[in-house]
Amino acid sequence: MKEGIHPAYYQAKVVCNCGNEFVTGSTKKDIHVEVCSKCHPFYTGQQKAAAARGRIDKFNRKYGLNAGK
Repeated sequence: MKEGIHPAYYQAKVVCNCGNEFVTGSTKKDIHVEVCSKCHPFYTGQQKAAAARGRIDKFNRKYGLNAGK
């Protein structure tokens, strides 16, 4: 490989908005992210429940069903 054309490689500290921190390799020293595996709905299992609630609400609106009446 040619010398001098590759960026520097660091042990980067990744910080999420939820407060989770971890270390990975990157060309940047510090990385700030909005979601990580600790708070993302797909990895926490909350996505399935939210999707199901949306489908139930859509069904009720489509067929005019009201849970309160």
